Amino acid sequence: MMLLTGFYRTLPLAAGSQIRCLTRNLRINSVVSYNTQSPSSDVTVHYNHGLPVVTLPLPSRKERCQFTIKPLTTTVGTLLKDIKNEDRGIDLVAAVSTDNTRFCASTLMDFVLMNNFKLIINNITYHVQPPPRANPCTQDSSEIDAIKSMVHRLHAALHQGEHCIKKEEVLQKKLEHLKEQLQPLEQMKASILVKSDAKTTRLTWIGLALLSTQGGALAWLTWWVYSWDIMEPVTYFITYGSAIAFYAYFVLTKQDYVYPDIRDRQMLRFFYSKAKTQRFDVEEYNRLREEFAETEENLRRLRNPLQLGLPIEQLREKE
Repeated sequence: MMLLTGFYRTLPLAAGSQIRCLTRNLRINSVVSYNTQSPSSDVTVHYNHGLPVVTLPLPSRKERCQFTIKPLTTTVGTLLKDIKNEDRGIDLVAAVSTDNTRFCASTLMDFVLMNNFKLIINNITYHVQPPPRANPCTQDSSEIDAIKSMVHRLHAALHQGEHCIKKEEVLQKKLEHLKEQLQPLEQMKASILVKSDAKTTRLTWIGLALLSTQGGALAWLTWWVYSWDIMEPVTYFITYGSAIAFYAYFVLTKQDYVYPDIRDRQMLRFFYSKAKTQRFDVEEYNRLREEFAETEENLRRLRNPLQLGLPIEQLREKE
């Protein structure tokens, strides 16, 4: 067996972390064995200048590496990628909770370091016990929130033009796709509307003919067959019956007996009946029309810089 003396060297920085590797004293045997479980002391977490530093062993190089975590930016995926980039001999690296639930790559390391967790490197499981952290004061939290807001505004200011161009392309493609879907439905709807309007008009002319026939019949019975003394009660009950019919219409439809509204209502009845016969999906058509109108409104707001940052409720109040 040969004993190697410890030495110090600095490695290149990996993306998202500051890495410093320390080589420890190693005894090289002819056969190296790995355990499936490792004590928690093999992976340690300490705080340096307020930033958490994770120290772990690299299996291929037999040395310990330090990874500095930036709580607001470093995610689990970033840390695992840095570990694999540092040691190409690592085939599997994952971070799981104590109940063996795997953390997704987008989880912030600041959240992971709140509790104990496990770090799996190849076939070795390390139990990590982060030290307790002092609760940040309210002032520090407000300062962090202000910094986040400033960074967000700066990012939006720098990338707003590019984002608007990409968003406009997406909305234009969506509009073209909706137009292609609506075109056959619009043609079918126009055809059904023409037939429904013709049927409704024919029904109104039939109603006029019936009323004219009734008036003529009452006049003939009054002056040629009977006298007004006999026909007066008849006309009275006809008028009273008409009033009952109008009131029944209001009770059933919750609408006044107004001729334009009655015509529109009857036209809608003919339209839905014809649509069902021709298998015209009214609900799908309405959904596509609403989506088309919403997309047009979003595109209009995107092209108007003065309305881009206003909430939708405020825009509707202006309209």
